[in-house]
Order: sequence, then structure tokens, then C-alpha cells
Amino acid sequence: MRIHQVAPDLFRLALMPPDHTNVYLAGGVLIDAGTRFGVKRILSALASHGLSAHALTHAHFDHTGGSSGICDALRLPLWCGAGDEEAVSSGNLSLILPKPDGLLGKLQRAMDLPGLPVARVLREGDEVGGFMVLESPGHTPGHLAYWRESDGVLILGDVLFHRNPLSLRPGLSEPFPWATTDPEANRASARRLAALNPSVICFGHGAHLTDGTQFCEFVATLPDP
Repeated sequence: MRIHQVAPDLFRLALMPPDHTNVYLAGGVLIDAGTRFGVKRILSALASHGLSAHALTHAHFDHTGGSSGICDALRLPLWCGAGDEEAVSSGNLSLILPKPDGLLGKLQRAMDLPGLPVARVLREGDEVGGFMVLESPGHTPGHLAYWRESDGVLILGDVLFHRNPLSLRPGLSEPFPWATTDPEANRASARRLAALNPSVICFGHGAHLTDGTQFCEFVATLPDP
């Protein structure tokens, strides 16, 4: 597994294939955990790093699949946004899908993820690994972004993709509407994050950006309400 230092005290772990899905280490807090098939690689890559907690951007299976194995192995508390808490604690991730009884909901349930106790519900303004929590709902009800104002670093989860996780095509795009609870709310979250004028943008899918202008210009093209 490749580990990239993105900024001071922030590392990106790019799961295979390269840049398809990312997890981040921010000040001793692991943000997201990929799928359950990447647990051993994550644990090996972080063996020399001291971890204090595990936080989520959101509760889709490609970001929480490894959470149980990592939390169990390292005895880490799990933190997530309020709107995703029930899905995480019950293991029923279809609760945060736009159509829980649709095909994607059935696939989610087939993953058979265990429910995990949520040790801390994260809210706007909380501090996580030197970053401030920003509630950014839309892709899921409890989606979170993490912002460090001192150097303009933003971890925005799946508010936008920088690589399509199905086609693997690189480039900025909105997340899939069939996996997004409220696309318009997600666009509002994207606009709010772009207004911060970040200098480094870290995605759940795709390589990080060091051109904040590119990010802001893309957000400006999103349809108005």
C-alpha cells in the first residue's frame, strides 16, 4: 500500500487499485477504512504509527467495511456523524441510501457488516486530529468533511469524486445519484466547502488536488437549485 504525505501531520493511504479508495491518517486519527478486504494492508501500513481513534466521513461500505477489523485489532473508538450513527451502530448501511429497498440496498445488506458501537457522535466545530469537523450532508445524511484552516487542507470524503470508483476514470465529478441521499443538499455542501478556498483537497476516491482553483471552478459549474 502506498502512503503519501499530503501535508504536515496528514497522510493518504491509497488502496488498490491506485487512488480508487483512500483513507487518511490525521494527527493519530484514521479517517475512513475502505472495504473489509483492505484491513490487513491498512494495519501493516500503519504498524509504526500510533493511532488514537477512527473517524468516518460517511457510512457507505467502501469507507466503513474495514472499520470493525481495524477497531477490534487496535482497540480504537469509532466516531461518525449524527445522521449516519444508526446505520453504523446497526450495521444496516442501506438506511442511508436513497432507495433502501433497491438493488444497492440489497447489495449493502449482502456485505453483512457488523454493527459497531459509536463512541462519539461528531458535530460541526468538533476537533479531530487537528482538523475541524464540518457537517456536509447530502451524499449521506451524516456526511462529514474535515478542515484545517491554518494551511487550507480539506478532507471532503465523497462530496465530490476525483476518480470514478466504477469506471476508474480520473477527474472531478459528483457522486452517483443512486447512492446519494439528497443530491441538491450535496451540491450545497460542495459550494460551502469551495467557499473556504482550500489549497489542498483530499477525496475519498482519487488523488488529492493541490490546485484549489480547479476545485472551486468545477463547483461553480454545478446546477443551481
